[in-house]
Amino acid sequence: MFRLRRGLLLILLMLFPAVAAQGAGPQKPHRAGLGSPYGSLVWSDEFNGPNGGAPDPKNWTLVNDGSGFGNRELEYYTGRLANVHEENGNLAISARREAYRGRDGVSRQYTSARIESKGRFELKYGRIEARIKLPKGRGIWPAFWMLGSDFGSIGWPACGEVDIVENIGSEPSTIHGSLHGPGYSGGSPLTGAFTLPNHARFSDDFHVFAIEWEPQTIRFYVDGVLYETRTAGSLPPGKPWAFDHPFFLVLNVAVGGYWPGDPDAATPFPATMLVDYVRVYRLGEERADKH
Repeated sequence: MFRLRRGLLLILLMLFPAVAAQGAGPQKPHRAGLGSPYGSLVWSDEFNGPNGGAPDPKNWTLVNDGSGFGNRELEYYTGRLANVHEENGNLAISARREAYRGRDGVSRQYTSARIESKGRFELKYGRIEARIKLPKGRGIWPAFWMLGSDFGSIGWPACGEVDIVENIGSEPSTIHGSLHGPGYSGGSPLTGAFTLPNHARFSDDFHVFAIEWEPQTIRFYVDGVLYETRTAGSLPPGKPWAFDHPFFLVLNVAVGGYWPGDPDAATPFPATMLVDYVRVYRLGEERADKH
């Protein structure tokens, strides 16, 4: 009887290979293409490079800077593999407590990494999403965001900033999605928040963070749940909508700053953000029409 059942199972697996995949454990979702609910995939990084290797230089530039970025941040961003590398199909960005002195002479007591698609990939409109497991701990500030490509010529906040997801590690159950532009930036952006139920934490598992970006409209999602919509009508009177031009992508883990505060003795280091993938879709008309 055992042999008969095993033989039948082998025949079924040959005829229906999808049956075999169901028991194969967690797998990275297939890339969507034409006919997907989001339209066609136009760019992605799946972070499937060799373990311990750097992120793909065709997609990302590595920031080396310890200036604090106007936020009183405490980290020095490096391009070292200790701070940013690919690992088991994920991008790992690790903030570390360590003394570091950059080539510019700036010394910091923390290191981390920030990568940007500037000069590699820029976009205007679409669905932008990433599957991320966030770190936790007081003073830790992970983010997936976009900055206007004209930042170098007109500066911030005129260029616009879209925070697809931000979290301060002392609030591990809550994330924020925000827009910064002229007259609505810094401590007074257009912003919304999403909190996981039952005290679950974003550091416990991966979640998909996304925006759908159209002319005059940006919608924010967590795991497919729409939690915030902003339009040109959301702006303070007389302020311009700063989001109808190309942007580039940014992933980083900051340490300290005005918003998250400084780390304390209980903050776990290294504090690592894991990114399974980043994907950009051309938003399908049928998808946009639903909102």
